[in-house]
Amino acid sequence: MKKMTRAIIAILVIALISASAIGCAGNQAPAPAQTQAPAPAAEKTAAPAAAAEKTEAPAPAAPRVKIRVPVYDRSKEGYPAVDDNYWTKYIQTEFGDPNNIDVEYVPIPRNDVMATYSVLISGKQSPTIMMEYDYPKVAQWANDGAMQVIDLNAFKAAAPTYYQAMVDNSQLGYTDINGKTYFVLSERPYYNTTFTYASFIRLDWIEQLGLSMPKNYAEYTNLVDKIIEAKLTDIAPLGLGLPSSAYAQNYYFRNQPVDETEWAIHSSLGTASLPWEATKKMLKRLNTEYSKGWYSREFELDSASTGGSDQMQTDFINGKSLQYGSYMSASVNWLTAFYENNPGAKLAVLSSEVSVEPGVVDQIKIRADNPFGMIVGFSSQADAAQLEASWKLMEWMIQEDSLFALENGVEGVTYVLDANGLPVTDNEYRGPEMLNHNNNIDMTCLVHASKKVGTIEQTIAAISPQGLPQDFTQELIDNYYYLKKLADDGRAYSDPVFAVAIEAESEYTATLLSLWQEYYVALVKADPSQFEALYADYSSKYLDAGYQEVIDERLEAYKAGSTTKLPK
Repeated sequence: MKKMTRAIIAILVIALISASAIGCAGNQAPAPAQTQAPAPAAEKTAAPAAAAEKTEAPAPAAPRVKIRVPVYDRSKEGYPAVDDNYWTKYIQTEFGDPNNIDVEYVPIPRNDVMATYSVLISGKQSPTIMMEYDYPKVAQWANDGAMQVIDLNAFKAAAPTYYQAMVDNSQLGYTDINGKTYFVLSERPYYNTTFTYASFIRLDWIEQLGLSMPKNYAEYTNLVDKIIEAKLTDIAPLGLGLPSSAYAQNYYFRNQPVDETEWAIHSSLGTASLPWEATKKMLKRLNTEYSKGWYSREFELDSASTGGSDQMQTDFINGKSLQYGSYMSASVNWLTAFYENNPGAKLAVLSSEVSVEPGVVDQIKIRADNPFGMIVGFSSQADAAQLEASWKLMEWMIQEDSLFALENGVEGVTYVLDANGLPVTDNEYRGPEMLNHNNNIDMTCLVHASKKVGTIEQTIAAISPQGLPQDFTQELIDNYYYLKKLADDGRAYSDPVFAVAIEAESEYTATLLSLWQEYYVALVKADPSQFEALYADYSSKYLDAGYQEVIDERLEAYKAGSTTKLPK
């Protein structure tokens, strides 16, 4: 059946490319500086044909193709439905209708991705396009047969611009698992700097205590202890929360230099590395901090991962906690709310240096993002026509004019051009043409993981929060260059990517995540005198629950040369 699918694809590619060349020629969007998104509901009429004495019967119309495209549902108050809004209609009008394709968006709750996909796959309702940021997740879908093998040459023919971007970004090495091609990959701009994420700290509290911005963990510890001592807040000064994913943030605790074998078997976003010494050191520090009163007694109930509200964010907005962080955009609601509730307060961008012990700051290594954004695959339930239609959507979306319209909207309504001719979006606009979360990124992530505007400085200026009493643009630029220096020095690296499926990870990932969350809470809250014994017990149980099989398979793949390597 797979061979037949590839044969059908090869035939359709030739026919549909020709049709695309004809059909797309008259549907070019305006140049970026003049982009005016047409009303999606507008009717298009054609001039009547001249009368003729004799007419031939029209050729039968090609069957209409329907594709289903996933989009994260973040349940943001005041935003339109992610699967039915101005921009889903725009895509249908500008891309779907001219190409005889129906584009249906499928909402995927952001905090329940795998469970939602599982239900859709088992119910034979899988989206035509299947995509996620984490490689272990898409590897699981491929390994379980939920994705189909694709012909990369056929994809290149149907989506040449997209394919060339993959070449330019050195991504072709990530398309295969077990020697078969399943994936294409979107871009992650400036991936080795994680510059779009920022933590903000109460600069006014620091100044009130007569201290300066902390530059290492010892100075940071002194600051938090002094805040508790001075009773600047009546609650725990920091938030922690229950881990919503398997990512163990232990990069600062890994031995220097990092042992590549340990990295290959333990470093992962898909399965928490509880028995790894680096994770033990991280948990031990959290245990000490908890015992000093840094975190809420019931911290595991304070984050949105529990299914409720984000109490950590609420506490920060109410002026009761020291710091909070998230990904940046021109409109960050919690920052706006913070200044409204705390007039006169001052914030600063916090450096990652504060996690490192004094004297080893020059050895700091950080986690780089993956050198790709979305890993995109295609449902095994999709037929050849749906596959081709999906590729055409990707090729359309990556074009400069299409991407500009989707990420900026309508000139004079959702954006204006600045003196340099660059778009400045109005993220407070709430009319029908409003952009969804972070400039429609949950649509355009099919092309790239974050919006680019001109130079890196201009890009950062575009995502720097606007309308606040403080302008953080320069601090965010400075943070980017600090992270870039680490990357340029070879001190930013990501997790290994496997060219073979780790079957044990697919089998045990849900069980191990549940255990990781349970053991994490117990170890952080443990009496410090009992930490060592409890950690040993939990590590043994975790290994027995499937983690030993996971790391054994990873080690086998590493020894066989089926993984990426650490940067030299």
